[in-house]
Amino acid sequence: MLSRTANSLFWLFRYTERADFIARILDATVRLAALPTSYGERNEWESALEAAGSAEIFREHYGAVTEDTVRDFLAFSPHNPSSIRSCLERARTNARAVRTALTLEMWETINGAWLELKKYRNADMSREDFARFLEWVKSVSLDFDGSAYRTMLRNDAYYFTRLGVSIERADNTARILDVKYHVLLPPTERVGGSLDYFQWTTILREVQAHTAYHWVYRESVKPWLVADLLILNKQMPRSLACCYESLVRHLDLVADLYGRRGPAQRHASDCAARLSAMRIEEVFGRGLHQWVTEFIIDNNKLGSAIADQYLT
Repeated sequence: MLSRTANSLFWLFRYTERADFIARILDATVRLAALPTSYGERNEWESALEAAGSAEIFREHYGAVTEDTVRDFLAFSPHNPSSIRSCLERARTNARAVRTALTLEMWETINGAWLELKKYRNADMSREDFARFLEWVKSVSLDFDGSAYRTMLRNDAYYFTRLGVSIERADNTARILDVKYHVLLPPTERVGGSLDYFQWTTILREVQAHTAYHWVYRESVKPWLVADLLILNKQMPRSLACCYESLVRHLDLVADLYGRRGPAQRHASDCAARLSAMRIEEVFGRGLHQWVTEFIIDNNKLGSAIADQYLT
């Protein structure tokens, strides 16, 4: 496979996964912003920017952090390379570049989503309309990934799509954990209070893990157990451990196909081994914010290693 084809497949799936993540962040933020004012002064919309990693770019183009400006920036702004509109546009551009490597179902899903997206404008949306738009974005990502899973041959093209999904999902899960723990809870609100509980529950719902949490732990929502589920539990599809298990597996499949291993395989295996040997007490002992920050940096290094080894 040509490196530019592998690169387009890798980023096609990163962008669709990122669009889904931004939709989930916005959905969670809308829910949290709807809490009664009796919970006190909060910073949900600022936390949404932090979770998306877009706070600096936002300040270059907008003034105050409000629901309307953040919604516009994260969902529709062409100035934001990680907005839902930008992600779906770039996904469709990458899909066109590798049209012959996609199945008909995959192309129709992503092309249809791009055409449908043109109908949506933030200025025309009530909060209820915006919630329906976010549900549509999540369904597009689910349909596209499902069509790939059900229709693609299990060859190098498929392996690079899984690498794109897994590395993007690991980054997204780490960011949402970090923002909840480090940014979202106001300093006047105690950890374990009603607002803290509601925020963790909302985040579990937004990463489709609320039911899974109760299946695994069979008790009320506790921050360290949520972190354990989303960091170390390999049964949870969005956990960091599960993402790295997938990365190791598909990097090994690529290496077996091409007959050569390299830095990407070694880096992914090292990260997966550390996650397998780790306990959640160690994570909190070091500080969740510090640990997650280091993980995001390490995950970016793996993305660079994959790019250097296969995509350039």
